[in-house]
Amino acid sequence: MRVFVTGATGFVGTAIVRELIEAGHEVLGLARSNEAAAALAAEGASVHRGSLEDPDSLKRGAEAADGVIHTAFSHNFSDLTTVGEQDRLAIETLGAALAGTDRPLVVTSVMGHLAQGRLAMEEDAPDRGSAAAHRIASEEAALSLASRGVRVSVMRLPLSVHGEGDRGFLPALIQIARSKGAAAYIGEGANRWPAVHRLDAARLYRLALEAAPAGTILHAAAEEGVPIRDIASVIGARLGVPVVSKTPEEAAGHFGWLAHFVTADITASSALTRSRLGWNPDQPGLISDLDREHYFSINK
Repeated sequence: MRVFVTGATGFVGTAIVRELIEAGHEVLGLARSNEAAAALAAEGASVHRGSLEDPDSLKRGAEAADGVIHTAFSHNFSDLTTVGEQDRLAIETLGAALAGTDRPLVVTSVMGHLAQGRLAMEEDAPDRGSAAAHRIASEEAALSLASRGVRVSVMRLPLSVHGEGDRGFLPALIQIARSKGAAAYIGEGANRWPAVHRLDAARLYRLALEAAPAGTILHAAAEEGVPIRDIASVIGARLGVPVVSKTPEEAAGHFGWLAHFVTADITASSALTRSRLGWNPDQPGLISDLDREHYFSINK
């Protein structure tokens, strides 16, 4: 299968490209720069120049492929409404190019918009009052394509997609702990994040591309929920700094933009995802992976 991958040079996208090529698929990767194009070529992928800001480039990429995996997203936390709308329009563009073909389209979403304090299932609707509500319109746009002859599936990624090269929340927590001289959590630190290793996530994207039925929602959760206190404990031990509790009122002062995520309590099941696609995560869990040198050598 020839697969058009957006976000092909990102943290998750690079793992997906490698997974697809090793499984015998041909990859056409979206590249907005010469550097990205060179990285794709080095992996053995074909290069398609374009960007999320260029809908015609997305259309042409999808039309030239047997299937699409969409992982690109502008992580501009200062303007979530705009980037959410950009993502929705990208999905509609990709879907229009595939309409009536029954070709697969795997769209990336998040678990951050799920209800807190209880185990979320794949069939659960998003919480429209969540801080990640800007991703809901994208999910809805994607799922609507099932009635238009697109074999679309939605991949909800957990709050932590970890592994070597991580640029997300774990490196940010390490940097904060290093600068503040303490690894912190809020209250008792019993709130949790679902998690998955990037290589396990990449395998699930491939399985979804190959076999997920139209209209399927998938949970890429290798772990249902990892307590934030456990994460802080590893960071504190590695950095040799105290592990401390902060009050909710102190969260913003200590964590800055990350405060909302550190106070989140989201857990998610992937039981249905595993049974549907035979997905069996086998990479290290979050705590084991975090307690490795690659997380701390790149954040000094």
